[in-house]
Amino acid sequence: MGTLRDLQYALQEKIEELRQRDALIDELELELDQKDELIQKLQTELDKYRAVVQPAASPPGQPELQEQQRTKRQAISAEPTALDIQDISHVTLACYSKSEQSRLLIKGAILENDFMKNLELSQILEIVDCMYPVEYSKGSCIIKEGDVSSLVYVMEEGKVEVTKDGLKLCTMGPGKVFGELAILYNCTRTATVKALTHTKLWAIDRQCFQTIMMKTGLIKHAEHMEFLRSVPSLQELQEDVLSKLADVLEETHYDEGDYIIRQGASGDTFFIISKGKVSVTQQKVANEEPVFLCTLSRGDWFGEQALKGEDVRTASVVAADDVTCLVIDRESFKQLIGGLEDVNSRVYESTEAKAKFEAEAAFFSSLDFSDFQIVNTLGVGGFGRVELVQLKSDESQTFAMKILKKQHILDTRQQGHILSEKHIMQETHCGFIVRLYRTFRDRKYLYMLMEACLGGELWTILRDRGSFDDATTRFYTACVVEALSYLHCRSIIYRDLKPENIILDQRGCAKLVDFGFAKKIGYGKKTWTFCGTPEYVAPEIILNKGHDISADYWSLGILMYELLSGSPPFSESDPMKTYNIILRGIDMVEFPKKITKNAANLIKRLCRDNPSERLGNQKNGVKDIQKHKWFEGFNWEGMRKGTLTPPIIPSVSSPLDTSNFDCFPEDSEDPPPDEDSGWDAEF
Repeated sequence: MGTLRDLQYALQEKIEELRQRDALIDELELELDQKDELIQKLQTELDKYRAVVQPAASPPGQPELQEQQRTKRQAISAEPTALDIQDISHVTLACYSKSEQSRLLIKGAILENDFMKNLELSQILEIVDCMYPVEYSKGSCIIKEGDVSSLVYVMEEGKVEVTKDGLKLCTMGPGKVFGELAILYNCTRTATVKALTHTKLWAIDRQCFQTIMMKTGLIKHAEHMEFLRSVPSLQELQEDVLSKLADVLEETHYDEGDYIIRQGASGDTFFIISKGKVSVTQQKVANEEPVFLCTLSRGDWFGEQALKGEDVRTASVVAADDVTCLVIDRESFKQLIGGLEDVNSRVYESTEAKAKFEAEAAFFSSLDFSDFQIVNTLGVGGFGRVELVQLKSDESQTFAMKILKKQHILDTRQQGHILSEKHIMQETHCGFIVRLYRTFRDRKYLYMLMEACLGGELWTILRDRGSFDDATTRFYTACVVEALSYLHCRSIIYRDLKPENIILDQRGCAKLVDFGFAKKIGYGKKTWTFCGTPEYVAPEIILNKGHDISADYWSLGILMYELLSGSPPFSESDPMKTYNIILRGIDMVEFPKKITKNAANLIKRLCRDNPSERLGNQKNGVKDIQKHKWFEGFNWEGMRKGTLTPPIIPSVSSPLDTSNFDCFPEDSEDPPPDEDSGWDAEF
């Protein structure tokens, strides 16, 4: 008995010891949370000090101010493709003969590369076909840091050294891919690559790579659409719904003899045969041999009853040879069908609103550029500047004047984007989007006269505060949802969502600004130009699969994460590393404690890899976002009508008050005049 008592006593001691340890862990975690909170507060105060005190005390051009401005992220845009989307399936690409050994080496290098391994096998094989040979002698410079290039390489023989800012980073041997960022968009090389020995390489340029990506994607999508149109129960669906179904179809492969469907089993999956043949058999009486019914081949389908409800399979389907099926399950089907029939009803404005905007347009068309005088600078960027300007005849009326350097637009081949920005903004009348009233031009600049929102940039407020709580983030996210809903109803994609492009008016309402990457694409259509800010671009943009309005919902999830935590979920030291971690997916991201369970759930549902699975891009459209648990109790109508009090009300003393913006040095650069090519005649 004594032994049992001893064991019981020892057990109690251990239990008590564990309780004390748990209590100590709880105390330490609480202390750590308090210290984290204190660090956050101190960091916020430090940011406020840097943001407010230094600019006021430092003369224009001081290093502190330059450092501060560098923290803003620059968006990236590839030049538009020179190919006509309608003709791309007929484009013939040059193929270069190579040994089987070389083909295997190139394929292996691509499959080991963090970015290119995400491509489809058919695309990889075509890239292998199109790569051409190049050779460099010992000591030659293959890539020079700072140069602009469009080539990506696979090394077959030799050895190279990689350096950055004169410092050695690494050496590379055969079977490695390098320079891959250049096939996404026009960019400067971030490092120098020099041949240490005689080197043999295989290369492909951006135009060829993007043609392969677009061609394979479009051919596959068209094939899927053709299959879906042949199914009688799907023929009544709208084109844009069919297009989403085509995107969500998954290819599944079966070997000869595999059961695809087994009689008597429950199923929720619909199949379309894209390759091979299947045998359909039915067992009419238990314990008897199945009776052969028919053979189905390419273009035939089976299992469609499963899309309407729980389906008990009435026959067996077995692969007669190697078979590939396009598959969709009932849940995906239900999420995509319907709900889009009322899209056009929201596009039309009331007669009263139309009359108001026509009168407004008449007023601004009567003004000349000389009727305005500059008050102060609101922002600067690579494009030019944004100035607060005052109407000379009525000094109480102020506006934001965006001043664009024509030469910079030509150098970066952004003419199309600029003209698109003007046309979209002039037709946009939404309380959550900054208004464009008038444009002007001269030989050096283009001018956009816009609504002045003097509450400051959301980016500046986020920088100064570190992060926002749930309620604050909810309000700004809701403002963005309203803006995106307005645009998407008009089949306009925004493509550059981030805190830098959200501005507050004097009431504290958030509005989208900067429509340089916005584009009207049409219902059910896609576009292929790579553009956006690296941390915010969706996977389908990186992989050049073609993108639509669903890319904006991905960016909405990233915005939520950044507002709640203070930094985006995907961010690395250079763009290529950022793209690679984006391709790994949101599920690989560890969410900080400050992001609540409901917020994390919404972010993850917005940031699904497959665009057709994203909230906002399914049958109920934006309503799925508005009805999410995280928005439960939110006063959407009050926000729309302006009766809901914003979480942050900026201090704006007058129409001339620019205190909510950073200080900027005066513009000393005098750009050369544009050689009058006439491209800006529409401005």
